[in-house]
Amino acid sequence: MSTPLVRLASLDLIRGFVAVGRRMSITLAAEDLCLTQSAVSRQIQALETALGVKLLLRGHRAITLTPEGERLFRTADSVVQQLQDAFYSLAHDRERQPVTITASIGVTALWLLPRLGRFQQQHASIDVRVAANNKLIDLRQEDVDLAIRYCADKQAPHGALRLFGEAVLPVAHPSFASARLDTPQGLGELVLLEFDVPGRPWLHWADRLSVAGLDSTRARGLLRFNQYDQVIQAAVAGQGIALGRYSLVAPMLADGRLISLDSLPGGHVGGYGYWLIQADTQPRQDVIDVVTWIRAEAAALGAPDALAILA
Repeated sequence: MSTPLVRLASLDLIRGFVAVGRRMSITLAAEDLCLTQSAVSRQIQALETALGVKLLLRGHRAITLTPEGERLFRTADSVVQQLQDAFYSLAHDRERQPVTITASIGVTALWLLPRLGRFQQQHASIDVRVAANNKLIDLRQEDVDLAIRYCADKQAPHGALRLFGEAVLPVAHPSFASARLDTPQGLGELVLLEFDVPGRPWLHWADRLSVAGLDSTRARGLLRFNQYDQVIQAAVAGQGIALGRYSLVAPMLADGRLISLDSLPGGHVGGYGYWLIQADTQPRQDVIDVVTWIRAEAAALGAPDALAILA
């Protein structure tokens, strides 16, 4: 038989006993409960009186559990832990957990942020946290839900979703509409904007000019930037010609902030793309909604590989 509910000791007494059992110290248990030592001692005494058994043996500098105390502690500790977990879960569920997305600084500034307004209009109840970072991170360890990463197709993590490929074309402010990149004379009058990061030759002017047979020709100037969004901001400001990543500059080409320069054809970069990575294989609904939105935005962009302008 079980003790009737009305005769169970109060939760305060059980909580005090569990705190002492976990710490094996009335002083430390009192600190955990924000009570005085005497208050915790009275709780233990009240519980012992209610049960009619001794639960603790108090020594000069230490306490130990009696066999009855050990038996009660094993059950009470488990029950209190379950209550703690349930209280935390209920309180946590009431809070709006943001969906955290990480992407490189360039992708964040040029692709993600300009589109977030549309997402907020469609999903006002979902909070989004953006963490711009060029470094690869452990998503679960950093409490990040989603990552947009640029990498070789063969290096994409298992389960990653391909958003779009890479295609590069020269872009500039509309005031450069008559600029010529395909002649030594024309190139010698221009300032080129360089993404000064190793390992991406297709984003470097030296590689592109070499392919065009202009490797021995010098431009009037070369401005170097260590962040890709800075390259594009400089192009929009009319400071020179940039190698535009179509997937990132397409909105600027569409609204006229940038134009493509047909005098030096762009090119498709095979084997590389932008990938969406999920931290959890079974994410919560808010994350699923963000994934669906990101994929829709990527699909609306179109496949740069197939554009005639990049042929």
